[in-house]
Amino acid sequence: MPHSKNRILSRVSRADFNTLEPHLRVVELEQGRVIADSRRRLHHVYFPHGGILSSIVELKSGLAIETGMIGNDGVFGALQAIDDRLSLNKVLVQVAGRSSVVDAAVVKHLAESSADFRSLMIKYERFFLGQVQQTTACNALHSIEERTCKWLVRMHDLVGGDLPLTQEFLAQMMGVQRTSVSGVASRLQEEGLIEYHRGKVRIVSIDGVERRACECCEVVREQYADIFGKVAVEAIADGPGLVRMV
Repeated sequence: MPHSKNRILSRVSRADFNTLEPHLRVVELEQGRVIADSRRRLHHVYFPHGGILSSIVELKSGLAIETGMIGNDGVFGALQAIDDRLSLNKVLVQVAGRSSVVDAAVVKHLAESSADFRSLMIKYERFFLGQVQQTTACNALHSIEERTCKWLVRMHDLVGGDLPLTQEFLAQMMGVQRTSVSGVASRLQEEGLIEYHRGKVRIVSIDGVERRACECCEVVREQYADIFGKVAVEAIADGPGLVRMV
């Protein structure tokens, strides 16, 4: 079933999934699409099959910085739907992909009737909060090279080694100057760890990139494992890998 490509939906109980399934639909999320605006009410909940959603904090100056990524390991909008809350941040599609989508009212109704479903949504929100907190510490304390490599590793975990990524976008998401990112990208390319051409990055050696990253990418993985169980990823061509829960 296509909906099971999302790790959170794959963990929903059979009874709860039977309730949810008639309301689920699969949509294509194109790169750059904004699915939530800051301080606006949400009408849909997203369970990505692939691609990446970015949670972004925007300032009055026009500057913005990414605080967290959501891929096929997560869900966006569930807790807001349950509590009738506004989105705290802007969320846009960083990497295009498919997603299961359901109306927020359906998620709210199911969460009110099923403690298991409500608990699962809260568990993911706990993980995402941990990711945001780790990103805050990382942005304050780690070098631009470490942060760039961490960012590439997190993207690789979610969508694989071929990334539609401009240096301008990466710099904006990290809240740094483009020239700083260009310098890091040039060094990584010279060392054969990545290939960069016309807005596309190919990770040639994920092990090499990970060695240059800070500890934050591993911390995020461990946080996910602590909450949901260890994830084993078997590499496949042209994709993020086949995920097994072990």
